[in-house]
Amino acid sequence: MHERLNYLYVGVDPHKRQHTAVGLDFFRQKVCEVTFENKPSVYPKMVNEIRKYANAKGLTIIFGLEDTTNYGRNLTVYLIDEGFTVREVGSKLSSAKRKSHNTVRKSDSWDAECIAAVLIEEFDRLPIAKPVDHYWAIAQLVSRRHASMKGLEFSKKKLHAQLGHHYSSYPKFFTELDGKTALGFFHRFPSPKYLESVTAQELAYFLRKLSNNACSTKKAEEILTLVKADGELHRAFQEKRDFIVRSIVKEIRFHKREIACAEREIKPLMEDLGFKLDTMTGIDLVSSASFVAEIGDINRFASANQLARYAGIAPVEVGSSGKIKHCKTNQGNRVLHELFFQLACRQLALTRRHHEPRNPMFLDYFHKKQSEGKTKGQAIVCVMRKLVNIVYKMMKNKTEYILSP
Repeated sequence: MHERLNYLYVGVDPHKRQHTAVGLDFFRQKVCEVTFENKPSVYPKMVNEIRKYANAKGLTIIFGLEDTTNYGRNLTVYLIDEGFTVREVGSKLSSAKRKSHNTVRKSDSWDAECIAAVLIEEFDRLPIAKPVDHYWAIAQLVSRRHASMKGLEFSKKKLHAQLGHHYSSYPKFFTELDGKTALGFFHRFPSPKYLESVTAQELAYFLRKLSNNACSTKKAEEILTLVKADGELHRAFQEKRDFIVRSIVKEIRFHKREIACAEREIKPLMEDLGFKLDTMTGIDLVSSASFVAEIGDINRFASANQLARYAGIAPVEVGSSGKIKHCKTNQGNRVLHELFFQLACRQLALTRRHHEPRNPMFLDYFHKKQSEGKTKGQAIVCVMRKLVNIVYKMMKNKTEYILSP
C-alpha cells in the first residue's frame, strides 16, 4: 500500500494524430496533463514534461494505455524501451469508469483521466503491455485476412442478387458459388443468352477443364436442362448486367487470392513461434494465429485465471444483503471471448459422417455441468473456461494437445 502512494499514474488516450496524457496521484488528484502529437520525435519531450511534475512530488511514473496495438503502439514501444512500466487498460474498463460518474462527459482529457483512474484501481490485475513485432505482424495479417473474408462474403451476396435475375435455378448448378468451376462458368456465361448455341459436349469440355475432370457430361446436360426449363426473359441493357456479373466474379477471385496470400504469410511466422495449438481439435492455422494475435506474449499473463479475466470468461462476483452469486460479464476482450466460444462449440460438435463426438472429454464435461443444474449457456462457459487453461498451458510450454480416449 505504501509503495502504491509513490507512483504517478499516467493514463494515455491514443489517437491517430495526437495523444492526451493525464497524470493522477494515488488519491486521484490531477497532477498534470499533456497533449502531444503522435510522432516518435515528440515522445521524449512529453516524457520530460511529465517527469518534471513527478520529480517535484517525488513520484515514480507508470503508464496505462487504452490502445497498445494500434495508434498507441509506437508510444508503448518507446516507453518500454525507456524502462517505464506500461499496463494495458481495456476500453471496456475505461468506458465503465467514465459512465460511473453522475455527470457523463466525453473528451480526450476526461478519457485519459478515466484510464489513469482504472490504472490506480486495477494495477495488479491489468496485463503488462508487451508489444512484440512478431505478434504484431501476425495480428496485422490476421486482420487483413479477416477484412478479405468480409469482402468475399459481401461479394458473394452481390453475385447471388445478380444471378437471381439471370438464372432462376442457379443454386442447383454447383454446390459452391465461389468454387473455381462455378466462378469460371458464370464469368463465361453471365446470362442464358451465352448458352443458346452451346452443346452439352462443349459445355462438358469447358467444365472439365475448370474442375480437373470432376464434372461429367451429365452435369452439363443437367445445367442446360435447368436453363431451358427456367426460360429467358430478355431485358434492356442486358450487356451491362452481364458486365456486372463478370466484375463481381473478378472481385471474388481477388478476395480469395488475398486470403490465400495472407495465410501463406502467416504460416512461417507461426512456425517460428513454435506453438502447437493446431494439434487441438477445432484449431487450424488461421484460428491458431487468431488466438496468438489477441493474446500476444503469453508471459504477460501470470496465470490462466488472468487470461480468463482478460477474455471476459471468468465470472464476476455480485453480492448484496449477504447474498453472493457469480454472474457472466460483458467485459474483457470480446474478440478473444468469441474465439474461445467458437472453439468450445467445435469441441462439442459431432462428426458429419459417423456422428461421433469430436472431443468426447469435453462433451462428457458439458453434460456433467448440465446434470449439475447449469443451463446450456452456463455449461458452454464452463467448457470455455476449461479451454482457457489448456490453451494457456499449450502456449506457455509449447506443448501438443493429446486427445483423451
